[in-house]
Amino acid sequence: MTATTSTTRRVSTGSRVRTAIKYVVLSLLALLFISPLIFMVVTSFKTGADATAVPPSWIPAPFTTQAYEAILGSGNTPVLRWFANSMIAAVLNSALVVATASLAAYPLARMDFRGKNVVFGIIIATLLVPPVILVIPNYLIVSELGWLNSIVAVIIPTAAGAFGVFFMRQFFVSLPHELEEAARLDGANRWMIFTKVVLPLARPAMATLALLAFLTNWNDFLWPVYVLFNTEVQTLPAGLSTLQSANAVRYDLLMAGAVIASLPVLLLYVLLQRFIVEGVSRSGLKG
Repeated sequence: MTATTSTTRRVSTGSRVRTAIKYVVLSLLALLFISPLIFMVVTSFKTGADATAVPPSWIPAPFTTQAYEAILGSGNTPVLRWFANSMIAAVLNSALVVATASLAAYPLARMDFRGKNVVFGIIIATLLVPPVILVIPNYLIVSELGWLNSIVAVIIPTAAGAFGVFFMRQFFVSLPHELEEAARLDGANRWMIFTKVVLPLARPAMATLALLAFLTNWNDFLWPVYVLFNTEVQTLPAGLSTLQSANAVRYDLLMAGAVIASLPVLLLYVLLQRFIVEGVSRSGLKG
């Protein structure tokens, strides 16, 4: 009895030690990954001289908000206007991406029609096309539609994409068919099944796709530079690039702008983390 108790204690102690080591390793990795973010925030509260000091310091001396006051109070750098433009473009674009992807993915996952596999294969094949190749064709189309130098130009062209269709299809495939059959027996048509049964169950995948689309549009730099010319209609990444060229050595200003640009993405991830984990895990079950 004593030997068994001693063995149990050793196993329990060993398990606790392994768990402690795992937490230490994970904590060190987390600190390593977030250290650039921490340094960015710290630098944004430094003076211009302190931001370029060698060796760099992790504690501002002195602590100041002059970088934020400079970029938010200058008429030449309307950061808040750029922020609003980016927010409008990213929100509307992510909503359109979720809507188009859901409508396209559902028949590919749950309906049988001739050529379905061919259509899906063509959609997936477009993922192999480098996005930069589409810049000139998209520019010509946007120009013909009269959307140049307007926020519409950074919302519509990427409103439908192959990744969203693939992602939503994988989630729809994982749903049990019995749910649709029960709804059909209750007299629901295909549209009612899609809107009343399937979409409510797909909220985790839709939230994940919306966040990915938001992040892609929010961080897009190349396309807004080509289609947005006036300062007032610029998005945040394109606007911050002009800030960088005008203040090449003012790293405090650049880091302050980067902090402002990072806040919405970090906030959205914190709010939608549960849906993201569930959406990604369910979308990879089978296909």
